[in-house]
Amino acid sequence: MAPFTWSFRVRYHECDPQGIVFNAHWLAYFDMTMVELLRDALGENAYRDLPDTHRVDFVVGEATVRFRAPARFDERLTLEARVERLGNTAMTTTLRALRAGELLVEGELRHVFVDAKTWRKTPIPAAIRAALEPYATAA
Repeated sequence: MAPFTWSFRVRYHECDPQGIVFNAHWLAYFDMTMVELLRDALGENAYRDLPDTHRVDFVVGEATVRFRAPARFDERLTLEARVERLGNTAMTTTLRALRAGELLVEGELRHVFVDAKTWRKTPIPAAIRAALEPYATAA
């Protein structure tokens, strides 16, 4: 299965005094990618509506980022996401940021699903699992 992809341009305020994307912004880019993946999987308002529609939310339990090359203002970046694992209460997603095919940054996010009211971890709802399976790496 091909990864989920989307593109955007680096904004000026995301760059540091050296003129490159400040490292903390990569986690924001990863988060933006997860929102877009959920929109693609579950519909336009899926991320916002998780608590009401599915009675869950999901939180980052772990994040890693590996820097390979810098990105600069106004460059178009493509972010890729693959769901590597759909467990009982968590999912792991690998992410890659590319500029014209060149790998700039790669990382991994582990999200834990939680009950929207109690914030205790909870199983991934069947509807969400089914919607995410097309983005999953083949076993």
